[in-house]
Amino acid sequence: MTKRTLLKGRNILLVEDEMMVAMLLETVLENEGCTVVSAGYLEQATLLATEQALDAAVLDVNLHGKRSYPVADALAARGIPFVFATGYGDVDLTTHYPDRPVLAKPYKPDELIATLSSLIAAASGDC
Repeated sequence: MTKRTLLKGRNILLVEDEMMVAMLLETVLENEGCTVVSAGYLEQATLLATEQALDAAVLDVNLHGKRSYPVADALAARGIPFVFATGYGDVDLTTHYPDRPVLAKPYKPDELIATLSSLIAAASGDC
């Protein structure tokens, strides 16, 4: 199975507070065959991370001035792989989540696809 086909049919949580960025990323992921569940606010994202059937997630670190760490904690508790996305550098991620990948904004769609594919492959034992 190729990296690109690993995403087909997967449910991806996209947590991003910038509407234009979220729309672009939704399109990229949908073009890969993903079903995208989006959230732009911490409370909404935390609820989705707790209750939604998900295969992986992309978490913007800063959501309207709040850290997305509660979302990360909810996903980790459920064993759902995720990647952080940030334009602010390290932002304490190496201390709080040292084993989680980070995409530095701006990143290319291919970087997102490769990272999510690797996360899903590792979670399913296909790597």
